[in-house]
Amino acid sequence: MGGLFLIKAPDQAAPWENPRNADAKRMERRYRLKKNKAFQYVYHRGRSAACRNLVLLLAPGRELKVGFSVSKKTGNAVTRNRIKRRLRECFRPLLGDVKTGLYVFVARPSAAEAAFDELKRDVRYLLKKQDALRKPSPEEGNRAG
Repeated sequence: MGGLFLIKAPDQAAPWENPRNADAKRMERRYRLKKNKAFQYVYHRGRSAACRNLVLLLAPGRELKVGFSVSKKTGNAVTRNRIKRRLRECFRPLLGDVKTGLYVFVARPSAAEAAFDELKRDVRYLLKKQDALRKPSPEEGNRAG
């Protein structure tokens, strides 16, 4: 019988079990936009902001949901999934600072070659441009896209 077992002290929770923990391994599924109808709603009703590597569409909503769209023009399935994983990781630490609404990040083909730090700056820049952050960050600089 093979398998992976997580051994932890009884008084400690695993980091991904606490939704308030910013160091959690992955973004919780409850924050993800999943259905095609939800994406279509954001495409039709949302406001857009763009920079070199990304486009952000933001539609009003009562809860926080985020989706990531990567076209086949960007590359093969491995490349597209890598971009989506990187974008989720860029957005995850900002979950507590973002206002409620429906967000869709659309990756442009240049996102495939972009460095992780560049994508992180682009995500923060677009959220700030859309006035979606609750509090400004001191590390944010002027970013032209």
